Amino acid sequence: MYHIYNRGVDKRDIFTDKNDIYRFVESIKEFNRIGVINSISNFRKSNQIELSPLSGLKLKEKEPLVEIIGYCFNPNHFHLILKQSVDGGISKFMQKLIGGYTYYFNVKNSRSGSLLQGIFKSQLIINQGYFNKLIGYVNKNYLIHSIPENKNDLVFSGDFEYENNKVNIISKKEGENILEIFGGVNKFKKHCDEIVSIISEERGKKSLLEDENLNVVIESLPDRGESSI
Repeated sequence: MYHIYNRGVDKRDIFTDKNDIYRFVESIKEFNRIGVINSISNFRKSNQIELSPLSGLKLKEKEPLVEIIGYCFNPNHFHLILKQSVDGGISKFMQKLIGGYTYYFNVKNSRSGSLLQGIFKSQLIINQGYFNKLIGYVNKNYLIHSIPENKNDLVFSGDFEYENNKVNIISKKEGENILEIFGGVNKFKKHCDEIVSIISEERGKKSLLEDENLNVVIESLPDRGESSI
């Protein structure tokens, strides 16, 4: 499993309205397949997909490149926790996702060039303790930042799926396994809230993307005695 994250070039917003979020979510779903998709728009038309992140997509069975375990999309950056399903799956998935979304964003906004700050950042999840801290940090990442009130609708995160048992982006199998290990929704929510509280108290509402070594920062958080993953 890996922690994947990146932000907009010059810290610019990469999501400017709800349609951007919807398109990113749709891209995550449709590019997560071994097969090739040349155009999301054409693919959507051929499958009569409604542009909504919460719509139940009835698509052909697909072999995924990755399993999604956690995520948070903030106005100017995103976090993902991914588990590879095939060799090289994360690289292939991210290449398709970022390439496709950047093309969409540039066409929509009449711009050119890179949207994100270099290649995506990738951190191997090295052990159980690191994962336990990271899952709370990622799924509730929006609570660690001072997001302007007028941009709150540009936040989309995995905590809603876990806490409401409404799988959308999260892998159903992996999500159920995590909730079982943590002892259910309520205990999992409490754990994630505690992680956010610790980070907020120790560092203030500051993006950990600004730290030179995100791995060291998260590992330095105190262990909470969670169950094994």
